[in-house]
Amino acid sequence: MTHGLIGAGLGYVGFSRRLGRAAAPAGALAALLPDVDVFIRSDSDPLLAIEHHRGFTHSLAFAPVGAAVVALVAWLTFGRRQQAVMWWLCALVGYVSHGLLDAATTYGTQLLWPFSRVRTGWDVISIIDPIFTVVLGVALVIALRRHRRMPACLGLGFAVLYLGMGLVQWRRAEGLQAELAAARGHRRERVEVMPTMGNTIVWRALYLHDGRIFSDRIRVPWFSAAEVREGVSLPVVDERELTPEERARDAGTQSFARFAWFSDRWVARDPAHLAVFGDMRYSLSTEAFDPVWGIRFTSAEEANRVVWINRTRERRVEVGELWGELAGRDSRYRRLAP
Repeated sequence: MTHGLIGAGLGYVGFSRRLGRAAAPAGALAALLPDVDVFIRSDSDPLLAIEHHRGFTHSLAFAPVGAAVVALVAWLTFGRRQQAVMWWLCALVGYVSHGLLDAATTYGTQLLWPFSRVRTGWDVISIIDPIFTVVLGVALVIALRRHRRMPACLGLGFAVLYLGMGLVQWRRAEGLQAELAAARGHRRERVEVMPTMGNTIVWRALYLHDGRIFSDRIRVPWFSAAEVREGVSLPVVDERELTPEERARDAGTQSFARFAWFSDRWVARDPAHLAVFGDMRYSLSTEAFDPVWGIRFTSAEEANRVVWINRTRERRVEVGELWGELAGRDSRYRRLAP
């Protein structure tokens, strides 16, 4: 939904004078089209979907092609021959906005495909943020009803400001994480600091030190000192830690390497199910590592050598607990000594 709102807003603000109000649905369609990659999947290869979602259809290089598809539909539906280029430009702006917004989250997006398979993730906004979405939606509805671009401009301006606020908060959270690691006598070899669901105050912070991933929660309120809630640490896992049986099942499929690439190498075994390799960036529990998704190598009798485990539907935001963290009422947080 958020992608469609941004695409519609950009289309309406930038092209409504030439294309009319139809620029909004054209921009929205273009901004939603990159997610067509969710249909890339295979029963025989469970990891194909994670390998291609937010892949080539989200890249800047593919955007002109995707925009051309939307432009053709819009031209046939709304436009005249002389407007073909304008429809393409409108669709291109909406299409590019999708990849850039996804890159602003933590999940990672292959913006530079085919030149690089690096998953770009700037960690400045949660994958789901109701405030961001609602403000964009209200601004767009007002703009379309009043036939005025200014409300949509204000909504897009708010979106840019909100992302900028997220960057400021990220820097504050990352700075406190550096202090925490130093207080422990640790050297951060790699870092991941990401906002929790729907806010930019409470952050999940990971760093790698001496073969272990340390995961903590950091609270950075706007008008008071930052605080930390210390969490857990687990050994990071790479191919060398696979058992002989797991290595045998991995042979020829590179399943572990593909999952590690997807997880940006934040891989640890699930403490409750040691056969499961989880992405430590995402946990169902705030107290311990309970992976949202991961992989498990199968027994020799099973057809597929690896199973993709996805527990996204089990994710529940404990509103009371989260509100306690946001409001500073969680006694598990503490300030670091100067």
